Amino acid sequence: MHQETERLARALEAIRRIVPDVPDVAITLGSGLSEAFSLPAGGVSVPGEEIPGFPVPKVSGHAGDLWIGPLAGRRVILQRGRVHYYEGYSMEDVVFATRLFAKLGVGTLIVTNAAGAVRADIAAGDIVLLTDHINMLGANPLRGANLEDLGPRFPDLSRAYTPKLRALAHQVAASLGIRVQEGVYLAAPGPSYETPAEIRAFRALGADLVGMSTVPEVIVAAHAGMQVLGVSLATNEAAGVDPAASLTHQEVLEMTQRRGQELRRLLLGVLQAGPIDEPQ
Repeated sequence: MHQETERLARALEAIRRIVPDVPDVAITLGSGLSEAFSLPAGGVSVPGEEIPGFPVPKVSGHAGDLWIGPLAGRRVILQRGRVHYYEGYSMEDVVFATRLFAKLGVGTLIVTNAAGAVRADIAAGDIVLLTDHINMLGANPLRGANLEDLGPRFPDLSRAYTPKLRALAHQVAASLGIRVQEGVYLAAPGPSYETPAEIRAFRALGADLVGMSTVPEVIVAAHAGMQVLGVSLATNEAAGVDPAASLTHQEVLEMTQRRGQELRRLLLGVLQAGPIDEPQ
């Protein structure tokens, strides 16, 4: 048995002892969004340290636990914070939670992040639905032996971000009076923020947003046949957009605190609107 398959099996056994029912939807919360996403009573919070093999974030703004329970009429498993490639984790660690969700039988992943705005008409505080991504991490989580029980050797990523979920999110946003845009997300390795020259290059490549996460999780979700809704909260203008501005992680966290509730409102609306857990 593949080493990663064994690690997933141990974590899966631990989660199933706590929650035997298969969640409908998994949600991964990006930087600072755990604090903005208040949770109702009736759920179970599982610290990452109590799940065998589960990697725990080291970056502020990422809680590092799983919350499992009812949310907006759905059975939800919520990843409150993620680990990043720049922290020194392996790609297997970065995507471990997503693969665990797939092994649990979860069919839909909602993945969120805080991102820098590359496109001129995206302002700090805007919510952007992802249509596609560009992987500039220099690594792919599917490299190495394929986990045949999860998906094929050569998965198709042409519809990695499920169009019908994005359309549903647009409908919900309109009904709630929430302004949303669409865009392409580029994942850079970090942890340093990008240079103005890099941002100009990324813009030429077709990137609308830049961040340091999300793409690995979406790749393995697509590999496992999961539906994906990707949502970015633009927390700042990318380097060089405002020549006088400096970029800080504190700025990112402050914007997620200000706009996180709006994103929460959108996601709860999507969960309520459904159906979002049917096969593509």
